[in-house]
Amino acid sequence: MIRVRQAWLTVVGTAIALALLIWVANNTYWTDIKVPMPLKGEAAINPFYAVQRFAEALGAHTEWNRGMNLPPPNGVVFISAWDWDLTADRRERLEHWVESGGRLVVDKSLISSTEAFEQWSGIRQELTERPKQTGQTRQTSVVPLQTSRCYTLNETGDSHDSYSICGMDVGSSLKTTRKIGWALGRDDWGLQAVRIKVARGSVTMINGTPFAERGLFDDDNGRLFVAAAQLRSGDQIHFFSESSHASLLELAWQLGWPVLCLLLVLIALALWRSGARFGPLVAPADIARRSLAEQIRGTGQFTLRVGGGESLHAAAARALNEVAARYISAYERLPGTERMSALAQATGLEADALAAALHYTGARRSDHLRAAIELLESARRRILIKHTRSRHGNRI
Repeated sequence: MIRVRQAWLTVVGTAIALALLIWVANNTYWTDIKVPMPLKGEAAINPFYAVQRFAEALGAHTEWNRGMNLPPPNGVVFISAWDWDLTADRRERLEHWVESGGRLVVDKSLISSTEAFEQWSGIRQELTERPKQTGQTRQTSVVPLQTSRCYTLNETGDSHDSYSICGMDVGSSLKTTRKIGWALGRDDWGLQAVRIKVARGSVTMINGTPFAERGLFDDDNGRLFVAAAQLRSGDQIHFFSESSHASLLELAWQLGWPVLCLLLVLIALALWRSGARFGPLVAPADIARRSLAEQIRGTGQFTLRVGGGESLHAAAARALNEVAARYISAYERLPGTERMSALAQATGLEADALAAALHYTGARRSDHLRAAIELLESARRRILIKHTRSRHGNRI
């Protein structure tokens, strides 16, 4: 009985699995879906990359400007995610540029906290009731699970051209009391793009962001850019945005590069001055030390060489007499002959030689003078040595 029940459970389970497989096979299919690759390089950081390449292909010259470098008065400035009221000086420069003949294009992402832009351009934005979907709307797939709604808009005036535009804000519309030079819109939605003449230039405002990222390639968005910018071959187009700010170093270099260069030079000089050197600027002189005897001999030779032989002899004679007077009894009171005899007895030298050396009157630079001085110094040292040994008990 148990085996029969297990067999029935197996059959039922197999039937359920087969039914599930058949249902999945009949209700699924395989298809290829193109998925755009993530942006890389400049396209990943430049919000105007696609629009710039598009304008350059049409013969224009473009620049993504994160400072305030305006093109010539006959050029084009496109503004997106930009604070109109950040500084009065910047706003006045742009207004003066437009009034001189420039073409200004702004989209809905323009940041305006006051009525300055409305008062100057005469264009304001008002909320309207969002229209119901009609047969004139359709869904355009950009990437899977992300769609942008596209609407058909008509030109006002004598031209009746229509545009299929994606990325517009149909929940609001643009209003103006001034004369309209060009506009796009629908009767039930109001104006979605307006151009107003300001002095010699013009201001064009678009109620949406149809050129963001890959939006330029949706339907007639590229055609709308050409019409809004009044694009002509050779135009200079500058794109301004504050959604991506320049780094602090970039701003410092743009606004104060002379100061930075001077600061870098000063830092380099300070580092060079305080840094460790690989060697001395001048080789150090050898430190030589002479003995006392060498110093005395050198001083004597110098004195003798510059004409001081007489004073050198007098000093040697005076030194000998002082030592003799100290150790020879009544030396100073003895007559000359007896004095020389006492000095000869104390030194062991000849009396005549000592007398000649003490009373030398020859040439000052001769070898005889050197010999006389040497004899006097030898006699002085003998007296000192003799009495020093006698004091310690060693007699000669």
